[in-house]
Parts: sequence; structure tokens; C-alpha cells
Amino acid sequence: MKTIGYAAHSADATLVPYHFERRELRPNDVAIDIQYCGVCHSDLHTVNGDWGPQPYPVVPGHEIVGVVSAVGPEVKNYREGDRVAVGCMVDSCQDCDQCHNHEEQYCRNGMTPTYGAPDRISGETTQGGYSKHIVVREEFVLRIPDSLDLSRSAPILCAGITTFSPLRTWNVGEGTRVGVIGLGGLGHMAVKLATAMGAEVTVISRSTKKEAEAKASGARGILASTDQQAMQAAANAFDLIIDTVPVKHDLNLYTPLLDVDGSLVIVGQIGPMEEPMTMPLVFGRRRVAGSLIGGIAETQEVLDFCAEHQIYPECQMIKMDEINDAFAHLAKGDFAHRIVIDMASLNLD
Repeated sequence: MKTIGYAAHSADATLVPYHFERRELRPNDVAIDIQYCGVCHSDLHTVNGDWGPQPYPVVPGHEIVGVVSAVGPEVKNYREGDRVAVGCMVDSCQDCDQCHNHEEQYCRNGMTPTYGAPDRISGETTQGGYSKHIVVREEFVLRIPDSLDLSRSAPILCAGITTFSPLRTWNVGEGTRVGVIGLGGLGHMAVKLATAMGAEVTVISRSTKKEAEAKASGARGILASTDQQAMQAAANAFDLIIDTVPVKHDLNLYTPLLDVDGSLVIVGQIGPMEEPMTMPLVFGRRRVAGSLIGGIAETQEVLDFCAEHQIYPECQMIKMDEINDAFAHLAKGDFAHRIVIDMASLNLD
């Protein structure tokens, strides 16, 4: 299948139109006409080579929503015209204990990311959703509930599941005291999801300038990490803290905020952190953990949960040819929430 996308051809290069071929349908494949694709900070990290060498050219994008255009003969659950989605992975071994546990993101043999990775069968590089079409095996296609607005659903496939999974894993419910560090693309979704679960949510930020925005998302308010007196008064105040900060930072500011047996879960930064102080951990039986997206079943769960509670990311819509400007703003932290590309703006010419 001939298609077009926007690709990076080297580290730090601008994205440019790129004509390429999607594979012909295998028996269990679903072909999708992409209507919208979210822009994730990890797209920027990947194309810049921040996480290691990449198999350029790379078409980013792993927050994909669209409509089924064709299915292979063995596909059972989808048909032409269905509203569907594809998230951060497109394959896994399907045989290991983690895959059988519906946690394909932790596949013992390595899950296959939506872009920049070798296909498990052909070896060709997977290419993502900054394109007009995609072909994905049925087991990694998700259904978009009818009540969800397709144009605002894409970031749920990454920002949504990345924050939903630790909330579920740590059993957040009525009365759970949740702190969310940062009110960006991940953070505002964490606030909305935790609030809908019945938690008492507080945003932890360097200042209180986004307090109205935090409250509008469902938080009780903001705890300013630069206010030493307020931070001391908040000692032991949280059962769970979701840390969405995407760059190296000092966890020692936040671990004393956890109550006994509390956990701070990192979902933002991938890489080095400041050296941790162990005293708050040892003396409070506190934990620092990490969490990576969620499995396919859990990703479907968050889509259904967002449909039930009408939870949407705050989105800014752009055209495909505006992606380099969007990346520049993203690198500066100018965007508070999520960016979504309207793929109708990308022509096959």
C-alpha cells in the first residue's frame, strides 16, 4: 500500500514528506486510514536520537485513531468502517508469561514499538502515525467507543494509558490521596483520571500559577515545590505520587511527601536522575517505582473509562506541515497539554 508521512532522516533534522509502502495485508492484519495522530514528547526524543541511534528515516507517531479500510481473511473483531486506534506498540511475542498476563509492554522477548523497530516477521522498520495509513495485526488494534470524539481521543493512547496504568496498579479509588508532579500533557490526564476514580488529587508544581487550571481538571489545588514551608507541612500527605516530569530532576524533594508505604511512580523521565537520599525511603517504607504505558486490554479499558466519564485531553489541533514548529515549541515546553495532527491536511501528492 502506497502512503505518505512525515519522516526524520537524521538526528535533529526537520521532518519532511516521505513516500513509502505499507505492507500488504497478512491474514490477521487490519488496514487503517488515519484521521488523527497525537504528538508525544517521546516522538521528539526519538527523532533527535536522545534515546540512542535510530533506523532513519523514521516516521513518528503512536497516538493513532482512524477508520478501518480493509481486513485480512482471519480477522474476527473488526470490519471496514470501524472506528479504531493504535497505541505505542504493534506486536509482541504473544507466548511469554507477560503477554499471557495481558502486559505486552513487558514482553520477555521485547514488544515491538509502533515506529523505529524491526517488524517481527519481515524485519522492516515499523513506521508510525504521522502518515495517511497504517497496517497492524488485529491483536494490537483497539476499538474507539462511539461516544468518544475521535478528534480528541488520540492522546489517550499514550498520555492516557501511561497515567491510567499506575493508578490502576496502585489501586487508586475513593479517598486515595494522589499527588501529580507537573501539569503538562501527562499530568493533566493523571489529574482527570484519578479524580474520576474518586481520589483526592493535588498537583505539585514549582509555582501556583496554574492553580485555576489544576482545579478545572479536578485537583483540589497546587502544592508549590519551591515553598519550603508548604512542602514541610505536606509531609506524609500522599498515598501515591505520579511523577510526570520528562527531564532529569531531584526526587528527594518529593519522597518525604509520601505516607508510610506510599509510592512515587516515574512515568516521565527515562534516563539519569539526581542521586536519591535513602533516609525518607527507609524510615517511611516508601518506594520509588516506574511504569511503562499499559497492555492492550488495559489500553482498551482506559478508552472505555474515558468514554464513560467523558474525559478528554486538552488538545491543540495542527496541520501536518506545522509539525516542525510544534516540535520547536515542545522542546521549549511551550505546550501545556497535547498536540494532535489532523491527517486530512496531508495529501498523497
